[in-house]
Amino acid sequence: MLDLQTLPEGFHENPFPHYDRLLRDAPVCAQPDGSVILSRHADLERVYKDTALFTSDKRVVFAPKFGVDSPLFAHHTTSLVFNDPPLHTRVRRIMSAALAPRAIQRLEPGLISAVDALLEGLSQDADLIEDFAAQIPIQIIGNLLDIPQAERAPLRDWSLAILGALEPTLSPDQMARGNRAVTEFGAYLKQLIAHRRAHPGDPDTDVLTRLIAGDAQGDLSEVELIQNCIFILNAGHETTTNLIGSALALLHDHPGEMARLRQDPGLIGTAVEEVLRAASPNQFGNRTVARDTEIGGVPLRAGTNLHLCIGAANRDGGVFDAPAVFDIARKPNRHLAFAGGPHVCVGLTLARLEARVALQRFLAQAPDFRIVSRVQGGRVRFRGYACLRAVLNGA
Repeated sequence: MLDLQTLPEGFHENPFPHYDRLLRDAPVCAQPDGSVILSRHADLERVYKDTALFTSDKRVVFAPKFGVDSPLFAHHTTSLVFNDPPLHTRVRRIMSAALAPRAIQRLEPGLISAVDALLEGLSQDADLIEDFAAQIPIQIIGNLLDIPQAERAPLRDWSLAILGALEPTLSPDQMARGNRAVTEFGAYLKQLIAHRRAHPGDPDTDVLTRLIAGDAQGDLSEVELIQNCIFILNAGHETTTNLIGSALALLHDHPGEMARLRQDPGLIGTAVEEVLRAASPNQFGNRTVARDTEIGGVPLRAGTNLHLCIGAANRDGGVFDAPAVFDIARKPNRHLAFAGGPHVCVGLTLARLEARVALQRFLAQAPDFRIVSRVQGGRVRFRGYACLRAVLNGA
């Protein structure tokens, strides 16, 4: 059965047969290190909802992985996603106000302009990841934090290095790059925050100004502020890049569904949801068992690290009809790409908007694009392409 520490050959290119075997043969799959993979949709939903029994706090898990004095440990144990109340509640409340649907609507004109500018600059032979998909969230998140254009160049590399450190196994070089990225990004943000304190922006559109201001329940500390600004970049960058890239690849690989979308552009919303299900940008989440319990008849001791296999849950035949079929009109579509419960992704409205706009504008300009080569990202936790080279006129 699947061992995340020793992956089978070809896993990164196509993990789905392994997910199907998990669902069929071992939906609660013990790992050699004592952790457990969960793959059933219902089990993931239960874990997401029960925050008392399954904790998001990762200090115990990350201490031996990163070392308690490392920048990576400081970041990942302070950011929103790996925390429980009260920190999670305070930070999420402030972020949710800044990323509410009405606030996101105000971003749409700027998003359309940014996407159109990227499309205008694409050559006929383009890497749809580096030249297009990865640039969109960088620009949008840069706008959210009001980071000057001239200072955005390092953001992508910082994000890739920090999130890369969440993989099940790490080389010394990956660990060093992750720690260096946290240090460099934190130093940059410290200067940016000092400048914004002296020159506040519009709290309706500037997330950093809103985070600095806090709310009626209080402010964030400087450390909390810095680490959660890093989290905003990382969470919004990697996943949205993967979502847009995977959407283009899936539509290219399913010409019938591409034709269907062209015939009925109103399917763009359900098409994005189906990409989220079929190629979820985040393939694994994590929780820790807070006290002894059981799942599916399997006893789990307190302290057990759980790997929540979103990629498998989104193929659970008990929830999805013909789960291996890519169907852009699928309804209902109860995928777990954005997790669930109190930790459901705070930026899901923005991610959906970015994907819809990117796909609509790209397909209008390059309806006959042809992918000529591709390289998978090579990660377990995050699924997407490192390179997706295409000829835009389809020749």
